[in-house]
Amino acid sequence: MIKVLITDDHPIVRRGIRHILEDDERIGLINEAADGKELIRKLANQKYDVILLDISMPGRSGLELISQAKKIQPSAAVLILSIHSEEMYAIKALKSGASGFLTKSSDPDDLIRAIIKVSEGQRYISSSLADNLAESAVTNDSKPLHALLSAREMEVLVLFSEGKTIAQIALELFLSPKTISTYRKRLLDKLKLHSTADLIRYSILESLKEKS
Repeated sequence: MIKVLITDDHPIVRRGIRHILEDDERIGLINEAADGKELIRKLANQKYDVILLDISMPGRSGLELISQAKKIQPSAAVLILSIHSEEMYAIKALKSGASGFLTKSSDPDDLIRAIIKVSEGQRYISSSLADNLAESAVTNDSKPLHALLSAREMEVLVLFSEGKTIAQIALELFLSPKTISTYRKRLLDKLKLHSTADLIRYSILESLKEKS
């Protein structure tokens, strides 16, 4: 029986995922964590086969938590479940130690298949992501500038692309406005840009802006 820990800061999302998993007889124990602190605490007290992890969470992002979770339970597979597109985060997630990546728009059957597959020690990626991985392995020369961003920098960039202010982003990520201002400066430096408007335009041109 597969033991799963669902980590997402939205109670409705956790309840919905639990409902899907409870219908499959191969999945036994199902626990929940609302943030990174609760995730680490539960990993210290119970063994899991699969950690289902959201990327966008208060405090530390899902990508930042992957390595910490793997240090506590190296045998547990981390499966990222995100509202963000594969193009934005999947390769970063896999390089950070995740065993698979799934968007929240995926079919419930895909979620079950992904959990089963990663619990068996395999990777779960879509065919389009497999193509992207193969291409990046062959051509490393023409990587876009945002490929060099950290997980948190990418998250802040996406929030700027949605037209959010420094204060709004700070509130959403549970960080100080000063910290977000520092991230903004890093983004401008790394992307060779000059203003928040430039960040938004860059996101649109590189198809990073979330589609509604």
